[in-house]
This record gives sequence, C-alpha cells and structure tokens, in this order.
Amino acid sequence: MPSPPTLSSFYALYTHLTTAHGFPVLPSTSPRPHDNTLPNAIASLSLHPTLEALLHILNADLPSAHFLCRHMQNRPAWEGMYIHGLLHRVEGDYRNAEAWYGDVAESDVYRRCWPGGLEDAKVFIRRVEGLRKEKIGDEGALERESGREIEALVGWCKEVFGTGKMEDATQAWVKPGEKERAIAAKMIVGGEGWRKF
Repeated sequence: MPSPPTLSSFYALYTHLTTAHGFPVLPSTSPRPHDNTLPNAIASLSLHPTLEALLHILNADLPSAHFLCRHMQNRPAWEGMYIHGLLHRVEGDYRNAEAWYGDVAESDVYRRCWPGGLEDAKVFIRRVEGLRKEKIGDEGALERESGREIEALVGWCKEVFGTGKMEDATQAWVKPGEKERAIAAKMIVGGEGWRKF
C-alpha cells in the first residue's frame, strides 16, 4: 500500500508514525519496517540525520537508523550518541543502551530528556527489560515514558537543527573515537561476530 502523498514533511511523518504505531517500548516482532514505503519518503526529506534516524526508529527501520547513528557516535554529536542509545533500547540491547546513555549523561540534550539523571533512565530501561523478559510491568505506562523521552529528544533536535532540508548531511558526521573504532574492528574481523538486528 503506497504512502499517502500528504506524508511529505517531518511533522506529517512523525504524527503518522506515532499515531499509527505509538512509541516503541519492546522490540518489533518483525524484521521489516512498519511501513516499507516510508524509508524512501523519510530519506527524501533530507532532514538533519538525527531527525531522520528518529523517524526510522519510529518506523521500526532499525538498520537505517543504525547507519545514520554510526556517523554520529562521538563528541560533539551528543544527540547522535543519545539516539544510538535509544536505538539499542528499542532493539532490546539494554546494556548497550545504558552504556550510550552513560556516555551522554552530562550533555544538555540528555538532561532535557532525563532531568532526574542517569539513574532514572536506567530504572526505565530495566523496567522495559523486565516487561520483555519476565512479562512484568505496565506496557502502557512504559509507552508513555518512551513517548515523553522521544518527544523531548525530537523537540531538542528540532530546536537545534530545524526541520528544513540539509543538503549535505556529511556536515553532521563526526570521526569515531578510539572506543568506537575498536568495537567496529572486533565486529569486522570476527572478534565478537557480526552485529545482529
């Protein structure tokens, strides 16, 4: 089913995805995006990569979001690093999510999303993990908390980067740090195996 032509702006796509699918709490049961027609529509907006990655996450297109996050996983791209942590939370990689959240916990964007600090975010992540692994918890409450976090992050990115076209997204890329290069090398040469989505 093709996407309606009205989904041609950040606001329209964001509203459509959050209305149709809610805010992500548990990993998607399908390896495919919610809507296979939206990845191209999202990419064609030429948004700042942080906003594009967030739309891909909301569409359950984690490979596309991960591609973008890998180009923004070092300082000063705090937003990209944070989104990388959010992505890991959404895919169910909770320890990795906690590590990324810890890496950005002192940034302004993180404090906007988690004014109570890192421990509040870790409690949330563990509650999500409990729901997934032990079926303990209120999924509706967790979805509302996920929505609060994502809306704060989207708000920050809109304020800082706007929702207009970014003709050259490489301006947002940063060089990976030593930690990220070492992890990538282990994944490529087989030390930890290929990443699974």
